[in-house]
Amino acid sequence: MRILITGSSGFLGGSCGRFAARCGHEIAGVGRSPAAGSDWPGAYASVNGELQGISEILDRFSPDVIFHAAGTASVGASFDDPFADFQGSVVACENLLDGVRRSTSRPLIFIPSSAAVYGDAHSLPISESAHIKPISPYGVHKAVCETLARGWAESFGLRIVVSRLFSVFGPSQKRLLVWELFNQLSGKSGQVTLAGTGTESRDFLYVDDVARALLQLSAALRDVAPGYFQILNVASGKETTVAYLANHLRDMVAPQKEISYQGLVRPGDPSHWRADISKLTALAVDWRPEPLCDALARCISSWREPAVLHHEA
Repeated sequence: MRILITGSSGFLGGSCGRFAARCGHEIAGVGRSPAAGSDWPGAYASVNGELQGISEILDRFSPDVIFHAAGTASVGASFDDPFADFQGSVVACENLLDGVRRSTSRPLIFIPSSAAVYGDAHSLPISESAHIKPISPYGVHKAVCETLARGWAESFGLRIVVSRLFSVFGPSQKRLLVWELFNQLSGKSGQVTLAGTGTESRDFLYVDDVARALLQLSAALRDVAPGYFQILNVASGKETTVAYLANHLRDMVAPQKEISYQGLVRPGDPSHWRADISKLTALAVDWRPEPLCDALARCISSWREPAVLHHEA
């Protein structure tokens, strides 16, 4: 397949693009950086953060699939500057959809959304039919993008899959919980401090499993009719507490360290998450996520490698 990835310089887009290239697909990336990184495995075009002028790129590359990974990725930052989050999320999504409408290509479009649209769910697992009630500007803007996607599918015959991602992590993500834990565990202090209580739970998914799911969905849905619109949870379907994750990482990295919790509740953070993934697995019938412990070990190995290489040099 010919796959165009917006936001290819970021964690999600870059990870999925490199995974798809390893699977033999032809990749093109779009991002704000003047040039692609040295490890980018395909063509690349630079655009502004709001994806203006994307239709010309679509006409040149003529993709079978678009993975729209451009956009904002921080709940906390959306509280600090909600208008910037709106521009990076909603305006970029609108420009992409309208760019496809104006182009000669009619690819299958994946719009990554977020479990943040559900807010603080009252029952688990959360299915795609659950009432959405975001509790952050980030979640509100993702919900607006979903509405735009549905409208463009119905009005202009675009073929769109909204993928509601839960807690995605991977080696190139140098932020959020898994990285922050590893960073503290690898530091000199004998104490690891986390803001919450440890009882919070998340549905963690390794980034290669996201890429694998999207590729399998692309193959399963490549011949859907114009106007097709679907919302799918993309997650592991398993609930893991922050304390369990922290203790497991500690056992792998620094067994002697103690972990303490400040008991704080950050704005926009839900208490518990676990996805119902029955719709996903009905379409991607061969897809199964990697066990969490194995995926964490992959991250640790990758994060340790630069230090090992530097030491050997």
